[in-house]
Amino acid sequence: MSNKEEKPADQNQSTWKDFIFNPRSGAFMGRTASSWALILLFYLVFYGFLAGLFTLTMWVMLQTLDDNAPKYCDRVPSPGLVIRPKTLDIVYNRSDSSKYSHYVQHLESFLQQYNDIDQDKKQPCVSGSYSIQDDETLPKKSCPFKRSLLGQCSGLHDPNFGYSEGKPCILVKMNRIIGLKPSGDPFINCTVKKEGSDFNMLYFPATKNFDLMYFPYYGKKAHETYVQPLIAVKLMLEKKDYDNVITLECKIEGSSNLKNNDERDKFLGRVIFTVKITE
Repeated sequence: MSNKEEKPADQNQSTWKDFIFNPRSGAFMGRTASSWALILLFYLVFYGFLAGLFTLTMWVMLQTLDDNAPKYCDRVPSPGLVIRPKTLDIVYNRSDSSKYSHYVQHLESFLQQYNDIDQDKKQPCVSGSYSIQDDETLPKKSCPFKRSLLGQCSGLHDPNFGYSEGKPCILVKMNRIIGLKPSGDPFINCTVKKEGSDFNMLYFPATKNFDLMYFPYYGKKAHETYVQPLIAVKLMLEKKDYDNVITLECKIEGSSNLKNNDERDKFLGRVIFTVKITE
């Protein structure tokens, strides 16, 4: 015989009802209205304080930032080199326009921002000198770089950029780094990596240098109309060079603070790409 007394079902149900709402004390879920009001007030003040502290912290941190330039730029001390068309393997049949049309279209689209009619709107700069603009005037003045400076690789005289004749044009440019001031007279030099492969290369502009007047760069917001200087390289390939994979390396030289020999980064100050043409 069990010694435990079992409570009637009606009593258990009454206990649960009293816990949810007790009509005698006016308590709801074990708390009176004043108790609920006090605990809600506490959490309201507590979380309001946390939100205010977070907002104040964010506001203080934002006051230390510049809208036009990152606070720290020490991870990228020297720019990389890139080419256009945007590929490291240029392969096509010069007799079939469909095989190289995408390269031509990419170059034409990229050079639209360099059209002379747009660049003529900019004020000329002093060649060989930095365009320093440390005042707070915005936007910063941008130096013009006209598409016509690229000569045979401008697409103005040959809309196929030499691809149809098996003498393709490659555009070389440096990545943008805010505040960069190259020393010396930086220029591009391209060489064939494989021994025994030798052909002429034409550079446009012929000086093949990046004029110092295009530096420093002040950022996308501050330098709204800025365009990077370009060096065009026209590969004067001959029939003996066809059907061969030609590896080329373009380096930036002539500047002591622009690196081009870091084995940990193959694109720091240089770019390696291949060209193969068939007919």
